[in-house]
Amino acid sequence: MDLWVQSQPQPDSSREDLLALIGVLQASLAAQEVRVDSLLASLGARDERIDALLVTVGELTAQVQALVLRLGKDSSTSSKPPSSDGPDRRPRGGSSRTSSGRKPGKQPGAPGTALRLVDDPDETFTIPAPTACGCGTALIEAAVIGLRRRQVHDLAPVPAPVVTEYQAELKCCPGCRKTAVGEFPAGVNAPTQYGPEVTSKVADVVLGHHVPIHRSTLLVMELLGISVSTGFAASLRGRAAALIADGGFITAVRALLRSAPVVHADESFARAAGGTAFVHVACTDHLTLMHTGTRSGETIDAGGVLTELSGVLVRDGYAGYAHLTNVLHAWCGAHLLRDLRGIHEADPVGQLWARAMGDTLLEAHRIATAARAQGREELDDDELRIISRRYTGALARARTDNPTSDHSVLAAHARTLAKRFDTHRDMILRFTTDLTVGFTNNVAERAVRPVKVQQRTSGGCWRTLQGLTDFAVVQSYLSTAANWGHSRYDALHQLFTTGPWIPPGLTPTTA
Repeated sequence: MDLWVQSQPQPDSSREDLLALIGVLQASLAAQEVRVDSLLASLGARDERIDALLVTVGELTAQVQALVLRLGKDSSTSSKPPSSDGPDRRPRGGSSRTSSGRKPGKQPGAPGTALRLVDDPDETFTIPAPTACGCGTALIEAAVIGLRRRQVHDLAPVPAPVVTEYQAELKCCPGCRKTAVGEFPAGVNAPTQYGPEVTSKVADVVLGHHVPIHRSTLLVMELLGISVSTGFAASLRGRAAALIADGGFITAVRALLRSAPVVHADESFARAAGGTAFVHVACTDHLTLMHTGTRSGETIDAGGVLTELSGVLVRDGYAGYAHLTNVLHAWCGAHLLRDLRGIHEADPVGQLWARAMGDTLLEAHRIATAARAQGREELDDDELRIISRRYTGALARARTDNPTSDHSVLAAHARTLAKRFDTHRDMILRFTTDLTVGFTNNVAERAVRPVKVQQRTSGGCWRTLQGLTDFAVVQSYLSTAANWGHSRYDALHQLFTTGPWIPPGLTPTTA
């Protein structure tokens, strides 16, 4: 305004003054245009900078989400073993089991397990009463009115090993001059050898309890009083595997598993011969059969069980089982719950669908368990309808929580998991439509767990692939015998004396 007022022409202004004023105004406008252009350029640079920062923020957000997913993986949110959690890290979320409400320890009214007095002790020592009472009265002539008993249960000292010698007579035939030799008992094959009792006990330590070879010889020496060589202890697995296979155990269990209505399968890697091999298991609650190889479908088929099934196969999400079209598949619920927990814990507010789906699976598991406890063969239509609606609702929420426009790492993982639940719905809910199918694949996971136990005690690996193969055969035998209620020692003692124990049926009730 001041410039405008100053620029107003006065009555006596000349033409030159007006032209000068116009020049001043034009210069001022040009300067303002320069400032405007500079401001626009500055704003454009700022916008470009903002766009670049937004791209950087998006990239960093994706990296953070990827790190959250990776760091959040433990035994409760993935297939990682509990031993990988570390001593100071408790899996978040804990177990999905609900509290029974009972206090720790013995419950009121429950029978105890303390040692009991026996009626026929091996030795009895009578302790005389004192000769006088505390009041000074003599008790020598007083009658015994009762006994207070106390018993000590202990072991006798370790006896010296019993050495039995067999002497076979030699006679020379007067006619043909040939030497006739007496026949030694079955199993007596060498000038000196260990008997079946020593063999069974050492095998129980090495094979049944996964004690390392050298430590097993020390343990046997301390407990049994007999010294055995490490070579003898190391040879027992191969000897046992040969007896099990030659005795028909593998063939019998394979035939029984083929006829089972529900079979569980799993695999676990092992270090052997400087590389990685896999131990595969096909099992039920009472039968276990393991074999080794790669993780391929060909190795899965080589077990000779899964390709011959006609019932239900319970497994995890490994795609190597997908080619088995001869069976109905059931997906392990425990694996799915871990995957859902990993997604939800990465973003509890933005991934509510994962919590909803997990709750749906647990509720379906509760309903199915209650139905089995009642002796029912199937769920009713209302129960199935409730489960289906909750399942469908969780999938719908998954699409809302993870639109296709969201290109973050977490959203991509969530969409992949949601697609799995949508595509394999029947497989995941198999335990609700067939009550003979369990919610988890824990039967197979428990059966294959000794692979990790043996690997830890064996220095982290097997030296040869044959050693791993023998382990799979022996563990199949011991696991099956234990599932039928036989101790490892009894099973091994029978194996090294009369031959392998063979299950007579699918279950003890059908035997």
